[in-house]
Amino acid sequence: MRLSIWPGAGQRYDEILEVAGHAEATGWDGVYVADHFMPNAGPGRDAGGPTLECGTLVAALGAAVPRVRIGSLVYGNTYRHPAVLANMAATADHVTGGRFVLGVGAGWQVNEHEQYGIELPPVKQRLDRFVEALEVLHGLLRRPSTTFAGEYYRLADAVCNPKPVQDPLPILIGGGGERRMLGIVARYADVWNTWGRPDVIAHKSAVLDDFCAREGRDPKAIGRTAQALVVVDGPLPEAHMPVIGGSPAALADVLAEYRANGLDEFIVPDGLLGQGADKLKAMDAIRAL
Repeated sequence: MRLSIWPGAGQRYDEILEVAGHAEATGWDGVYVADHFMPNAGPGRDAGGPTLECGTLVAALGAAVPRVRIGSLVYGNTYRHPAVLANMAATADHVTGGRFVLGVGAGWQVNEHEQYGIELPPVKQRLDRFVEALEVLHGLLRRPSTTFAGEYYRLADAVCNPKPVQDPLPILIGGGGERRMLGIVARYADVWNTWGRPDVIAHKSAVLDDFCAREGRDPKAIGRTAQALVVVDGPLPEAHMPVIGGSPAALADVLAEYRANGLDEFIVPDGLLGQGADKLKAMDAIRAL
């Protein structure tokens, strides 16, 4: 099972670069960046903190960090036109020398849509639009030209040139909805990602397998990735996201469960790993498990 790090975009660039560089130097497999413009507003959350922009950060890390894979986790479709995003992704793949993972999702964070005046449609419409965006991305990244006439996107003999270095550039889809989203993953994704402890990931992975059977697609063709908040040594906080660890032994046990369930890659958000040298020590402890 691969291990990757997810530095929060609310940090200074030099801090993110330090985390990414340490990951590169100590055997980690990837670095991922979230695509948001501000912290998620809600009870107990600061909506005014700084947030670095994903596309620029991906390109900067791709140029500065030479070995690990660099990915978006995940670009929001509601504010990223897929034709523009295809060109961004192809360029990022050239900057990284073929190490970019294009992570995409349907979009969800309310406050950034409200502040920027960007429509956040109801879930069904959002997913309908996301499916069209995936058709556009597949076409532009993998075919010489693309003509597409959908309800939300229209392309006429559109090109994306140069194509990515990778053939194909892996498309990661983030989401865990069992009624429809995992069916979209089964049809369009090279890699799947969602949050969850091992039991949740195992359940949703089985649902994805069922959708793959309906699509006539080999489930092994889709890489499985997941994340949870990680505490290396200390009490587990109450959080709205899943949290694992508490001690190195407990963390090792949970990571072993993910491996046993067939997870291909575990992604570690760095938010609970401490600051500065303490964070790098925590990364070393995780990598040693």
